[in-house]
Amino acid sequence: MASKTFGLDTNLLLHSAHSIESFQDNDVVIPMAVVEELDKFKKNSDELGRNARQVIRHLDRLRQLELPKTGRLKKGVPLKSINPALAGRLFVLTAAEVEDEQSTREVNSVFGSELQLDSPDNRILRVAYGLHQQGKIVVFISKDINLRLKADALGLRVMDFERGKVNSSSLYTGFREAETTHAKLDQLYREHELPAAPFELLPNEFAVLHADNGGKKQSALARCRANAMLTLLDHNRTDTVWNVSPRNKEQRMALDLLLDPEVRLVTLVGGAGTGKTLLALAAAMQQVINETLYDRILVSRPIIPLGNDIGYLPGDKGSKLASWMQPIFDNLDFLLGGEAERKAKSSSRHSAEGLINSKKLELEALTYIRGRSIPRQYVIVDEAQNLTPHEVKTIISRCGEDTKMVLTGDPHQIDNPYLDASSNGLSYTVERLKGQNLFGHVTLARSERSELAAIAARLL
Repeated sequence: MASKTFGLDTNLLLHSAHSIESFQDNDVVIPMAVVEELDKFKKNSDELGRNARQVIRHLDRLRQLELPKTGRLKKGVPLKSINPALAGRLFVLTAAEVEDEQSTREVNSVFGSELQLDSPDNRILRVAYGLHQQGKIVVFISKDINLRLKADALGLRVMDFERGKVNSSSLYTGFREAETTHAKLDQLYREHELPAAPFELLPNEFAVLHADNGGKKQSALARCRANAMLTLLDHNRTDTVWNVSPRNKEQRMALDLLLDPEVRLVTLVGGAGTGKTLLALAAAMQQVINETLYDRILVSRPIIPLGNDIGYLPGDKGSKLASWMQPIFDNLDFLLGGEAERKAKSSSRHSAEGLINSKKLELEALTYIRGRSIPRQYVIVDEAQNLTPHEVKTIISRCGEDTKMVLTGDPHQIDNPYLDASSNGLSYTVERLKGQNLFGHVTLARSERSELAAIAARLL
């Protein structure tokens, strides 16, 4: 098979600093415009800055290792210097280095009229197009959909970077339907447990069991434990939590995981109105305020991209975060409002502020979670679908002793331009951690916010 030449876009390197090691025995070309763009990001204190600096160090290391052999980046340096398993070479090239006089005229006819060269994206694309004009098998890799469209229109092969992607269409739901017998269900209700082996369940996966014998229907909801036993859900425990009652079986499953201190990481996936955040907050309030299993609730949202400073916003830290945390306050209003108005004759916001002042509730930007150790806290990360797999890893690794973390989000509502339903950190976490004893997941499908919200979610 003929070797290929992979042209890399900046966003790929910012997404994964080690992506240059992903192309086996093929050559890798980094346009000079990419190096320029990396330079703009290298001073950032966020994930993008970290990756930019790491890529720059990789390039400099390759340059230095090959200097005694008169190697230069423009002439190609072996990637085996950083990974012995790689047989390809890495180039840093300008458009002038890949074009001759004739191809320059051809390229200028395209880029001069249709694509403006003052755009960094187009300068990157021009290098790949110039290599293509040389007769090389060029594959242009970018996480920018629009740039992939332009590359395809120019006749280039295009790809997204697939590492870290999962199949979003078959994402683990955390439960499955199964048929059994009335005798087994009677045993489950009588003894509260059954061997899970016949149902082939993962640890902390739920089973919705059905039995039908001559029109006599029976069902039960159970969860597979680490000891390979199915245990009947304790409806008494999940019936009402901080004045919140589950409205469907998925919400009951979610509460069962959220209230179990042995399950240290819970992911909840679902669309708007399915109750993800409300259930997580209700369970957190129950276990922090009533049961004192944890010292405080820590809530964060990646509305501000991980690592970006919020200093430009007016006011103190609380004021800066208020606008980003409004959905959290909305849910706290629901949980605290009734009691606050009846007994304290004050607003629910005041009640939420009371929790903050008493150190039982902390609102934190994800920027400031890196580097922390978080012991004995109930951590809720809302809108986690906007995180990359590495960012999720960074956040989860902050968990100290006796801490529980909940990630909530909707993989189909992503604001990050370089993530999709298959590549975001939430989906990645669900697929990679399923089957672990400390992990549980539920996909919530039904909107319970209101009748109108349910209709909108279903029909619009």
